[in-house]
Amino acid sequence: MAKMKLNTIVKGDCIAEMKKISDGAVDLIITSPPYNLKNSTGNGMKDGRGGKWKNAALINGYNDYDDNMPHDMYAEWQRECLSEMYRILKDDGAIFYNHKWRVQGGLLQDRQDIVKDFPVRQIIIWRRNGGINFNKGYFLPTYEVIYLIAKKKFVLAKGANSFGDIWEFGQDMNNEHPAPFPVDLIERVILSTNAKIVMDPFMGSGTTAVAAKTLGRDYFGIELSEKYCQMANKRITETERGDYITIEKSKEKKDSKSKVKENDNCQLALSF
Repeated sequence: MAKMKLNTIVKGDCIAEMKKISDGAVDLIITSPPYNLKNSTGNGMKDGRGGKWKNAALINGYNDYDDNMPHDMYAEWQRECLSEMYRILKDDGAIFYNHKWRVQGGLLQDRQDIVKDFPVRQIIIWRRNGGINFNKGYFLPTYEVIYLIAKKKFVLAKGANSFGDIWEFGQDMNNEHPAPFPVDLIERVILSTNAKIVMDPFMGSGTTAVAAKTLGRDYFGIELSEKYCQMANKRITETERGDYITIEKSKEKKDSKSKVKENDNCQLALSF
């Protein structure tokens, strides 16, 4: 198998590219796949007619991918993705797999048909700002779920368990990508581990790479879209120059590192 070239983003299909990677090559995988939102019973998003969804960034899907598969096919695809991710993890590695629960046909779709055969150790609730819900049958969703899929030898960095399992981070509102991670969220994940090599097979606009670079870790990414690859590499270059991370953000990062170091005995509740 080919050796990964660290600190690069490869343009290609995530499964095909992961199959080229040797077993046990990666310490940590952080990713959020497309949610298959256009295959939905919700108003407008499914058929593209717009309506109340007309201003949603994902109304046209992703660049080079329309996010609209039959559900069974989508779940099978995601299971195959997770199988490859798990294979390339080291014995003490973990996957932080972000997905969104939703209501379909009046019933909760909690993604168990995707993750049920994997060793899910914990779920982390990512509480974010609001959302969109025009259905009177259920409450407005205000969170997403991060599945911690861990190999047996995985342990958190010292003090990181005090972060708890409910994390509050707002969305990144200054990103051209239709569904970006906030950098703070990914920094929280990386700082919670001892990982040296961080991978994202759905790299998108490069947030995982930006966070890894900022924290002095190596990264490797896969992304289908040429446009998003260019966007990600631009952000990484800006990070290397110090243009992307603001003075306030740098201070937060420094403070966060200090809190982890000071909290070896897990006495304090840490927050970013």
